[in-house]
Amino acid sequence: MSLSRRDFLKTSAAASAAAAVGIAVPSELQAAAKQAESDWRWDKSVCRFCGTGCGIMVATKGGKIVAVKGDPAAPVNRGLNCIKGYFNAKIMYGADRLTQPLLRTNDKGEFDKKGKFRPVSWKRAFDEMEFHIKKALKASGPEGVGVFASGQYTIMEGYAAQKMMKGGFRSNALDPNARHCMASAVVGFYQTFGIDEPAGCYDDIELTDTIVTWGANMAEMHPILWSRVSDRKLTDPERVKVINLSTYTHRCSDLADTEIIFSPNTDLAIWNYVAHEIVYNHPESIDWDFVKQYIIFASQPVNIGYGMRRAGEKAILDGKYSDLEMQTVSKEMEKVVSEKEAPALAPFGYKAGDVMKNKPAGLKHWEISFEEYKKFLAPYTVDYVAQIAKGDPDESIESFKAKLKELAALYVEKGRKVVSFWTMGMNQHTRGTWVNTLSYNVHFLLGKQAKPGNGAFSLTGQPSACGTAREVGTFCHRLPADMMVANPKHREVVEKVWKVPAGTINPVGNQHIMKIHRDLEDGIMKFAWVNVCNPYQDSANANHWIKAAREMDNFIVTSDGYPGISAKVSDLILPSAMIYEKWGGYGNAERRTQLWKQQVLPVGQAMSDTWQWVELSKRFTVKDVWGEYTLRGGQKLENVIEKAKAMGYTEDTTMFEILFGNDRAKKFAADDPVGEGYDDTESRGDSRNVIGSDGKPWKGYGFNIHKYLFEEYANFGRGHAHDLADYDTYHRVRGLKWPVVDGKETQWRFNSKYDPYARKENFGDFAFYGTLAKALPFGDLQNITEKEPKSLKNKAKIFARPYMDPPEMPDNAYPLWMCTGRVLEHWHSGTMTMRVPELYRAVPEALCYMHKEDAEKYGVKQGELVWVESRRGKVKARVETRGRNRTPRGLVYVPWFDEKVFINKVSLDATCPLSLQTDYKKCAVKITKA
Repeated sequence: MSLSRRDFLKTSAAASAAAAVGIAVPSELQAAAKQAESDWRWDKSVCRFCGTGCGIMVATKGGKIVAVKGDPAAPVNRGLNCIKGYFNAKIMYGADRLTQPLLRTNDKGEFDKKGKFRPVSWKRAFDEMEFHIKKALKASGPEGVGVFASGQYTIMEGYAAQKMMKGGFRSNALDPNARHCMASAVVGFYQTFGIDEPAGCYDDIELTDTIVTWGANMAEMHPILWSRVSDRKLTDPERVKVINLSTYTHRCSDLADTEIIFSPNTDLAIWNYVAHEIVYNHPESIDWDFVKQYIIFASQPVNIGYGMRRAGEKAILDGKYSDLEMQTVSKEMEKVVSEKEAPALAPFGYKAGDVMKNKPAGLKHWEISFEEYKKFLAPYTVDYVAQIAKGDPDESIESFKAKLKELAALYVEKGRKVVSFWTMGMNQHTRGTWVNTLSYNVHFLLGKQAKPGNGAFSLTGQPSACGTAREVGTFCHRLPADMMVANPKHREVVEKVWKVPAGTINPVGNQHIMKIHRDLEDGIMKFAWVNVCNPYQDSANANHWIKAAREMDNFIVTSDGYPGISAKVSDLILPSAMIYEKWGGYGNAERRTQLWKQQVLPVGQAMSDTWQWVELSKRFTVKDVWGEYTLRGGQKLENVIEKAKAMGYTEDTTMFEILFGNDRAKKFAADDPVGEGYDDTESRGDSRNVIGSDGKPWKGYGFNIHKYLFEEYANFGRGHAHDLADYDTYHRVRGLKWPVVDGKETQWRFNSKYDPYARKENFGDFAFYGTLAKALPFGDLQNITEKEPKSLKNKAKIFARPYMDPPEMPDNAYPLWMCTGRVLEHWHSGTMTMRVPELYRAVPEALCYMHKEDAEKYGVKQGELVWVESRRGKVKARVETRGRNRTPRGLVYVPWFDEKVFINKVSLDATCPLSLQTDYKKCAVKITKA
């Protein structure tokens, strides 16, 4: 049998795919596949894309990745991959891959913000970064240096960035794009449980009787998990029920028994309706033993605004916001209570027509009685909720009511297990934290939480939004293992581990991603570095931030594999090694930590983000960064130089020597047995001999920096309910779900039968042992009446959180809702997947999905171009009335992966005031023929 190399590759891939799904493969094909793979090296790794955490097998030959297949031994995906997963290798080999640093210069080679990109050395790149960071620190202190971080950082990259930013520059302006995808889930976990991340795991899918998706298009966003849901449904179609709640019809509806199309933002009302049914109409279903022992009830202020710009901020005073924009922004200060939301707000003392004065309330909340909670639920009858929540104008009110009743009945049914899944539909929400907590209310009342097959479960969007953004703590307000910069005891713990002087870490952590953008627009931030993300494409109201980056006195750096919008906006572009060109680790949505080895050398002069951070640390000494600073709020950061000298450092000791190249790190041998036979560019250098940051060929650090960073980080959580296994173990197994205690992973947290930390509390069958906000004052729905905090150790919370309107809704001028999101074939901003020919051909452009009657109403046809316009901007998109996403009349859906259909010029930068996560799912637009 004679086969070409191309045929060999195809045959091998086909044989692998067939074997994965149980198809018999002819013996001659098996032989050909074996021959094709004879000189390939296969190794386990992790998919680069969503937070599912699928295991993959990567084949290398001759220094390139030649094949990828699903890992049959991976418990998450069991050998399957989605269409993006199968193209993990091709994302690395696009024609315009960045291979060398590029700086804007004039014809003389001098930096010029209006200059053209020209190649420079790594040394010149770091010279420019050093100069502009020092300039920013002098002008604005630590608040002048910011980083757009990522839930796509590897664990080691994120930890290195955090050490240098918070321990070196003393800046907390480090915030991941995970802020955009799961911050509301995080604050929901904190407020409800006192600790982050889900109680359950993916095994709940096979154990449950009921899957309810709330704003979670799992079929396209988490397709491998949806395959498991589909398998569960088809295995027992009569017993297993699937309900899909969404603002438009999508592929999840094809499997669902029932589809509930609701009006944007009214998921709050629907959750409260289900709780109302339980409390008022089915009180016998309440698990009172569980509620009385493990739960308290809570309330909070409701006049909290929408996380937008506030009056008095510089950009508003300078007139950078148009009158049209201010129509929405003004609601941040005050709003008029509408007829729609008035019944829900009545228990909080508001009526229709009242002017609600909004003010920042932080995370303030207090305990209330069950009777107050019951009073809060009173308005949420089926009649009220159906009236405000019905999202399809062509559906009858009686049909919608029947679906609501069916939904409640499935939750209430004794003995029926229920899992509630959600993603961006609930998280990207101006009341995102509220709606996250409302999900737990229902599960707690019924005693259907933290049990096999029962629970509310937030699905994250990015591969390490859990493992790096949350667990490592690369948010502006966080430190590793759920510690917080605002807590002096937590700062002390971290300072001791990092061996930096007491008082080094800045206690003010408020520069979240949208504030970094706004601080650049206000001229406060002077230096910003983009890592493993694309903030100038992915941030709402993008026109403002691009203009600020290009026109203000600042210096923007982007590290990337490809020239996306953020790279094009920048002053300096650094070529980054991509996933399998470096050692790394991710943490997925079920708390599973997975590590992989470097499979191939980076292309050109590309280097990992870890290397870039560590090399930058060599440029800054004790005297450069540890002097006294005054922050904007007047708080002083003390001069810690004398304390540093007392610790044995000098004024000229570099941050590299303190944070990275220290005695602790050098104990980790560069030739660690785990890495035998594999490249390790950072630790040992590589055959490319890249000319490094000092102008000399790069030869490596001489110690295993990956293992050092991982082990130092992991040690923060060990013994504190975030236990990770050791580095070597993760290279042997297909991931483990933390806490890993005595070598065993934890399937269900807070349940004493499965979780050793819950057993340790000796509190009963459950112990919600998180420590955050576990002592509260007492009051009624509206106010605190007893100020003395009372402990609620080991208890969780049910919150009274009402339906409220979003700040922008359709009107005569902008009559349609607009929602953004993703599609199956593309990842986030499309920077990688749009360069894979097969994925590009499958979906070459973002479409404007709309109802055919709306298309007729606005004089446009299938396939024609339209303007999608809001108060902030407009873009052209092609109309799709027959596609996979079927919107009701009055709503359009436009994905954001396509930089040519730059939909985030249109979207609104309102956020949940508690989590500061942007609401991309609703704003008002108009459609006109282009």
